[in-house]
Amino acid sequence: MSGIAPRARHRAAAQLAGLLVTVVAAALALTAGNPALADEWDDRRNVAQERADAAAAAAERLQEELEGAETALIAAAAELEGINAAIPVAEQQLAAAEAELARLTREAEMIAQRLTDAEAEERRVTEQIAADEQRAEDIQVAIGRMAREAYRGDMGASSLSAVLDAESTDDFVTQSEMAQTAMRTQTQALRELEQITAANRNRQLRLEAVRAEIADLKAEADAKVAEAEVARQAAQAQRDELEALREEAEQKQAYIESQRASLEAQLAEADQQAAQLAADLAEVIRQQEEARRAAGKNPIGSNANQPFVNPTSINPIYKTSDYGNRLHPILGYYRLHAGTDLRTYCNNEIYAGAAGQVQWARSRSGYGNQVMINHGYWKGNSLMSSYNHLSSMVVGAGQNVAQGQLIGYSGNTGTSAGCHLHFEVYVNGATVDPWPLIAK
Repeated sequence: MSGIAPRARHRAAAQLAGLLVTVVAAALALTAGNPALADEWDDRRNVAQERADAAAAAAERLQEELEGAETALIAAAAELEGINAAIPVAEQQLAAAEAELARLTREAEMIAQRLTDAEAEERRVTEQIAADEQRAEDIQVAIGRMAREAYRGDMGASSLSAVLDAESTDDFVTQSEMAQTAMRTQTQALRELEQITAANRNRQLRLEAVRAEIADLKAEADAKVAEAEVARQAAQAQRDELEALREEAEQKQAYIESQRASLEAQLAEADQQAAQLAADLAEVIRQQEEARRAAGKNPIGSNANQPFVNPTSINPIYKTSDYGNRLHPILGYYRLHAGTDLRTYCNNEIYAGAAGQVQWARSRSGYGNQVMINHGYWKGNSLMSSYNHLSSMVVGAGQNVAQGQLIGYSGNTGTSAGCHLHFEVYVNGATVDPWPLIAK
């Protein structure tokens, strides 16, 4: 017995599928020819797919676990599980986007540093060329001045003039040394001028290479900045997506918490129904025991290890939910699922699992349309079975039925999650796991 109607479930699933198709189609249209957008939409599609898959799986499971809950509460719980499944995916994508942004930022900083170094070298080479050009100009001026002075005879232009003009030996030596010094100075100046000219030719080539490198680095820097901006926007989109998921999860959780009191009240009512059923069965057993003792009969009955056959038309028999305690996903404590849910489809035939007498065939609150069959005794104990959530019944109270006889048709009456058979077995009035008692 559980909460969401099949039409609502199928409608929700169809809407979810339709939304996913719309998102994918929009993504394909927007991302054509744009790899950056394509990556972003791939990420969003992955998050949406993870969320949809988890929510769909949760919806199937929560139909059984949230027994007696309202449809909206089951849907909210399923959505919350979907969101919680999508959050780690979004977190991984955000981490990847931030890592990519950090990588591109580092590369942009490295390119910027290289550009700064290249521009500094350009300034240094340019300043060196300018200084050398000024030095070359100064040398050319000095050489011209020496040439003019030699022309005027101010520098003792030759050793011959030094001999002819000398008035003494000392004067000759002085004049000769002055002429040689002037020649050496002029030769050194010419040699330095040649070296400066050659060095500046090389520096000019280096300057051209540096300027070409600067142009390339500027283009690379612009491209890297643009790439980093795309990555920054992608990271921000991932942060926004993650924040939206977390906010939505908080809203779903708040709604679920607001329904806790109502859910506990519904479950308390279901417990009261189960207690009333147990009391009714106890009264049936009491009367049965009185009649047996009055007749002086022993409680022999069947001794078969598996007294029941498959009560559904699905062959082989298919179990969708086990008997036993299970943790309530919202309230956080264990509750007994008192029967086994067996797969059937709407209005499929339901058969008596064992021969017996129909104790009642009537609507019973959360159980829906219920057929209760009294099988007498099994291994000395009272044995009964109930068939719940039927759409209709074809037997009535007091009617004897054979094993495998048609007793009604499956449905989703009561607090059913959809068309299925909720099959319960009672030994001495207490529920037991039906599954081991069914011959497969």
